[in-house]
Amino acid sequence: MNYVHTLKRIRERKTNYHKRASLLLSKKRFITIKVTNQNILTQILEPSISGDKVITSAHSTNLPKLGWKGSLNSLPACYLTGLLLGKKGIFKGIDDAILYTGKDTFTERISACLKGLIDGGIDIPSSEDSFPSSERISGEHISAYASSLKSDAETYNKRFSTIIKNGLNPENYKSHFEECKDKIMNIDVQTFIQNENSNVAKSNKTKDEDVNQTKEGGRLNK
Repeated sequence: MNYVHTLKRIRERKTNYHKRASLLLSKKRFITIKVTNQNILTQILEPSISGDKVITSAHSTNLPKLGWKGSLNSLPACYLTGLLLGKKGIFKGIDDAILYTGKDTFTERISACLKGLIDGGIDIPSSEDSFPSSERISGEHISAYASSLKSDAETYNKRFSTIIKNGLNPENYKSHFEECKDKIMNIDVQTFIQNENSNVAKSNKTKDEDVNQTKEGGRLNK
C-alpha cells in the first residue's frame, strides 16, 4: 500500500487549500465569519502570501455597547454584527469583498451575518434565496416563541433568563432589534472606533500593571 502524504492542516481539517489558492489568486479582500455557542466574530481581511492582514472587525460583544440586550449568537445578533462590520468597512474605504468560509459550513447564522454586511454597504456576491426571512432576522420567531411560553412561567423564565436579566421583554425582541438596527445604520463610525481603541489601550495598560504587580510581589516574597 502506498502512503500519500497530506499536509497537517488538511489532516486536521483546518484549511481548504483549493479555496485558499483561489482566494489568493483573486487578490480580493475577503470576509470571515466565525459563530460559536456564545458569540460571533467577523473580519474583513486582505490576503497575502506572508499572512492575511485584518483591515477591520466586529464582534457580537460590541452590540451591548450599542444598546443590544438580546442573545449574542442569535440570528438577529448575527445580522447586527454583520451590519456593524459593513459600516466599519465602508468607513475604511472598502465597498466590495468576497465571503471566505474555508472548511466551515455555510449556515443560516453565517447567512444572516452576510445579509447584515450587504445592508451595511459592502458589495458581496450572494443570492437572495440564501438569506433567512426578514421575520427570522428580526427575531419575530423569538417573540412568537416567548408569547407561546408565557403561560408556563417556569419554562419561560428558564429559556429567557439572560435577556430578562438584561432588561428585555422577550415578546419585544423584534422591536428591540429594529431600534438597534437603526442605531447602527446611523452610527458615527469614527467615534465608535476611537472608543474601541481607547478601551483596548486601557485594557492593555491594566494587564501590564497587573503583570508588574505580580512580578514585584514575587520579588518581595523571595
